[in-house]
Amino acid sequence: MGIWDTITDLVEAAAPWATADAEAPAQEQPEAATESAKEAVEEAVEEEVEEEEEEEEEEDEAADPKEKLEEECRNSKQCAPAKHHFDECVERVTAAQGTEEGAKEDCVEEFFHLAHCATQCAAPKLWSVLN
Repeated sequence: MGIWDTITDLVEAAAPWATADAEAPAQEQPEAATESAKEAVEEAVEEEVEEEEEEEEEEDEAADPKEKLEEECRNSKQCAPAKHHFDECVERVTAAQGTEEGAKEDCVEEFFHLAHCATQCAAPKLWSVLN
């Protein structure tokens, strides 16, 4: 196979005018075969629905311990300063929304400080729970 054959193959593969080969349409099945196929499809759908319901039940049982640990840490003494700053900011922003000027501040920075503190606090506890 030479270089010319390679180039020709590439052009044929990428050409928008390339023709597509199609198969002949399937012939109609007898009515009995169609009904048995419908029944098989219905059974498969029912099985999938049952499997999805079982998966949902399993998901309900498995609670994420990270969220619980982070909530405990947010309310702990370790994260009290960050929570205090976040709560003060929320109060300021809420009060400013009632005025004509509106709130020109958001509490994103304070929220991230609190979230970081809670994550740092919960990480060692999380590893002990997961092991």
